[in-house]
Amino acid sequence: MDEALHAAPVDDRAETVVPHASEDRIRANERRLRAAILGRAALLAPAPLGPSAVFRSFLIGGFECSTHRRRDGRRLDLVASTRHDLHAAADYAALAAHGVRTVRDGLRWHLIETAPGRYDWSSFLPMLRAARDAGTQPIWDLCHWGWPDGLDIWAPEFVTRFAAFAGAAAQVVRDETDAAPLYVPVNEMSFWSWAGGSLGIIAPHAEGRGDALKAILVQASVAAIDAVRRVDPRARIVAAEPAIHIAPKSSDPADLRAAAEYTASQFQALDWLSGRARPELGGRPDCLDLIGLNFYVHNQWTDGDEPLPVDDPAYRPFREILAEAHARYGRPVFVAETGIEADLRAPWLRLIAHEVAAARRAGVPVEGLCLYPITDYPGWDDDRHCPTGLFGYADARGARPVDRALAAEIAALRPAG
Repeated sequence: MDEALHAAPVDDRAETVVPHASEDRIRANERRLRAAILGRAALLAPAPLGPSAVFRSFLIGGFECSTHRRRDGRRLDLVASTRHDLHAAADYAALAAHGVRTVRDGLRWHLIETAPGRYDWSSFLPMLRAARDAGTQPIWDLCHWGWPDGLDIWAPEFVTRFAAFAGAAAQVVRDETDAAPLYVPVNEMSFWSWAGGSLGIIAPHAEGRGDALKAILVQASVAAIDAVRRVDPRARIVAAEPAIHIAPKSSDPADLRAAAEYTASQFQALDWLSGRARPELGGRPDCLDLIGLNFYVHNQWTDGDEPLPVDDPAYRPFREILAEAHARYGRPVFVAETGIEADLRAPWLRLIAHEVAAARRAGVPVEGLCLYPITDYPGWDDDRHCPTGLFGYADARGARPVDRALAAEIAALRPAG
C-alpha cells in the first residue's frame, strides 16, 4: 500500500486535499508527523490486546495484493513482486511464530479468469492450501483494484462476471477447507473510486466519475456477496474502507460545515452497500457484516492542507473513529489496515494499539488489528524498497529478515498466556 497515494479523500473533492505547498513545507510537515509519533509513543507502555471473538488472533498480518494498472498502463501484482506467491507456506509459518494466525490475502482475478467464465486456479490453490495446512485463517480479497483484461468496468458485464467469479472462488474454498471463510468482495471502494474514477491515477483512469465508479463497485459487491452466500452461507463478509478525519481550515461556519461533510463522505460507500442511501444499487443491511477501517498516518488532514500530526489539537483520537463506525452501523469493527515505514513501525503500532484498547474498554467491539503490509514491498510508482513490514524481502528459500523492534512490540501486545 503506497502511503503517499493513500493520503486520499473518498469523494470527488480531490483538489481540496492535494496541498499546493512547497517541497520544503511538505518535508517540514513530515518531520512534524514523525516527531509527534515518537514523542507520543515514548509516553506509553504497550497495551496488550485480545482475544478476538471473530479472528484466530487479534493481530492480523496483511499481504499486499494490489493488481491495478497504473496510469502508464503497467499492471502491478504485489503478491508476485513480494514473492508471497512462491513462499506463502513459509510466510504463514513465520507469522504463526509471532502469534499471528489470521491474515489478509488476495486472489488475483486477472490471472484466474482466463476467458469469460473460464477459471485457472493455479495461482490461488497453493496459497489456499498453505493457509489450510498452517492453521492460518485467511481473509480473502476477491478484487483488490484489478480485473481481467478485456472486461469493461463501466459495462453491466463487470457486475455479472465478478459475481460469477466470486461464487466460483467460494466453491473452491469450500471444496478445499472446512472452516467458515471470510471475504472482502471489493477492497476500498471509496479509495478506488477516487484514485481510479476521480483522478485517473489507477485504472480505469477516469476523471470526474468517482461517484459513478463507486456505484458500480457497490453493485458488484452486492452481487458477489449474494453469490458467495449461495455457495457457503457460513461466509463472513468484510467491508474494508478508509477511515479519515478532516479538520476545518478556519472557524468560519462554511469551513466547519465543509470539513464535517467531507469527513462524513467516508461513509458513503458503506451507506450505499447497506441500503441506507441509493437503494436502487441493491444494498441491504445484511450486506454489512464486519467493518474494517484502514487507517494510516496521512488519513487526517486540514481541509486543503497538510496531514495532521497526532499531537495536533485538531487530530481526532482513532478510538472515536472506531466508535463512530460501530455506532452508525451496529456491526463489529476492526483495523483492516495500518502501518508505516522504517523506524516508526513499532511506535505507530503502540499508538494504534492504545487507541484500540481504549475503544474496547469503552465497549466498542473492535475485533482485530491488521498490520499492512506485513512484508516490505516495492513502491507502486517507482519500485523503491518500502520498509513497512514485520518481514523484509524473501531470499531464494523464502526466509525473510525480521524487523526486531516491531517484533518486540508485537510480542508485548500479545496477551499473557
